[in-house]
Amino acid sequence: MAVPKHKTSKSKRDKRRTHKKIGAPVVSTCPECGEAKLPHHACPECGEYNGKSAITPDEE
Repeated sequence: MAVPKHKTSKSKRDKRRTHKKIGAPVVSTCPECGEAKLPHHACPECGEYNGKSAITPDEE
């Protein structure tokens, strides 16, 4: 079984992990109300999706 001969340094370990970060979420605007929403999701403000009423928005 393969065993490392030397300890991997923190620098070498962190360089290997540079591509595992999470990016910022993509946000689009709702064509009905103009609020920010996630793509392919119903708008949380007005409840519209693809020009139709999909959900009833929560009133607070």
